[in-house]
Amino acid sequence: MDIEEDIRALQLDSSEGNGVMANVEDVKPQDVEKPDLKDEVNATSKPVTIEPECTSEVKHKDTEDKMEDIRKRHLNVVFIGHVDAGKSTIGGQILFLSGQVDDRTIQKYEKEAKDKSRESWYMAYIMDTNEEERVKGITVEVGRAQFETETTRFTILDAPGHKSYVPNMITGASQADIGVLVISARKGEFETGYERGGQTREHVQLAKTLGVSKLFVVVNKMDDPTVNWSKERYDEIESKMTPFLRASGYNVKKDVQFLPLSGLVGSNMKTRVDKSICPWWNGSCLLEALDAVEVPQRDPKGLLRLPIIDKFKDLGTVVMGKVESGSVREGDNLLVMPNRAQVKVLAIYCDEDKVKHAGPGENLRVRLSGIEEEDILSGFVLCSVANPIPAVSEFVAQLQILESLDNAIFTAGYKAVLHIHAIVEECEIVELMQQIDPKTKKPMKKKILFVKNGAVVICRMQVSVFFFCVNNMICIEKFTAFPQLGRFTLRTEGDELTLVHYLISIFYLNLLG
Repeated sequence: MDIEEDIRALQLDSSEGNGVMANVEDVKPQDVEKPDLKDEVNATSKPVTIEPECTSEVKHKDTEDKMEDIRKRHLNVVFIGHVDAGKSTIGGQILFLSGQVDDRTIQKYEKEAKDKSRESWYMAYIMDTNEEERVKGITVEVGRAQFETETTRFTILDAPGHKSYVPNMITGASQADIGVLVISARKGEFETGYERGGQTREHVQLAKTLGVSKLFVVVNKMDDPTVNWSKERYDEIESKMTPFLRASGYNVKKDVQFLPLSGLVGSNMKTRVDKSICPWWNGSCLLEALDAVEVPQRDPKGLLRLPIIDKFKDLGTVVMGKVESGSVREGDNLLVMPNRAQVKVLAIYCDEDKVKHAGPGENLRVRLSGIEEEDILSGFVLCSVANPIPAVSEFVAQLQILESLDNAIFTAGYKAVLHIHAIVEECEIVELMQQIDPKTKKPMKKKILFVKNGAVVICRMQVSVFFFCVNNMICIEKFTAFPQLGRFTLRTEGDELTLVHYLISIFYLNLLG
């Protein structure tokens, strides 16, 4: 009798267990969350409620999106300035002070620099990673690195300072949100960079033209024996730079901030410089200033525009670039222009993290299906299928001529190199259409055949070399719609900056499709 009751009790327990298991099987493993300690303690007194599968998935997706949305804001900072001003050293010091590089690595670089009889270069080795850059002591390619503060994630873009690598500097500056102009306070070095032919002037003009609206002017090497944290030297540099920055288009009061520092020893970078070293400085340090900067927000719901700066193979085709507008999400069906290849987003990587989606301003690696690596070139643009970026071979633009080489006359037939987002391409001025009156800002009625330095002119331009596979077309936008993709620079083969300004309208000639 007792045995029969025990069997009956076991059957009842089994049936109740099966009822619970039937409900659990309807829930996918990823939807079951581990209870915390408080849930375990109260498990016997609380009823178990299992939500339907669809509700759980929606909540999981919403939580995932919210976690990515609350990521720190992201800013790209480009370090520009004359060669040997200390850009790479400052970048390396920032990474060391923010904990991105350990003491053991620094000791290794110190030894390597000492073996090359270049003891003061060891901090630059953090940013200058290839042997050619370390031997020559100059940056060739745009160096990239990341660091974080309490509120912001930063990507450092260490641009070359040598005049032979200005195209690489343009590539870095075109991706930047804010700029850090590095000036050497050492006797003679500031003057060399600032005089005609020095890269300080050209880099400022290029940065403004390429959309770097906020600029920090850091006076480096203040600890040098020829300077010794001299206020007089700092004031001299500021007084000479201010009129030039204003003439280049910067609002000095709102958009420019000066500060002294020493990149080699890290003074006034993470913490404010000690009063015993620099008693006259009452401003912020570099990282405080960067953290406090405000830049215009871009619309994450706008049309997707992601200019491709590089590509490689890694379990498929992977492209690299900065999201200039809109957002990209895993699983999106997109278009690569100008060859109109339809692709699907397989994975998105932001810094070293894999993410489900990313918004404007982020530097991404995007794995694509539907296209081969050899079918993509730098300057192609990843965009939405419904609203692709225009692909043109001829367009109308407004140019301001800053300096033409040897005071050359600018007329139809003038050839130059066009730099716009990731594109570097030869072009030709086909026709001078109108000259703009500098006083009234309105077109002049008289017909023009040529113009000289200082003129503002509307002209028709043509891409002159069959570089792109598809009818030598390039991807550009109207400046009024997408400033980042409608702003360009023209340079000649010489040393000087030649032409600058904004794309104001486009003739959709030979547009694909």
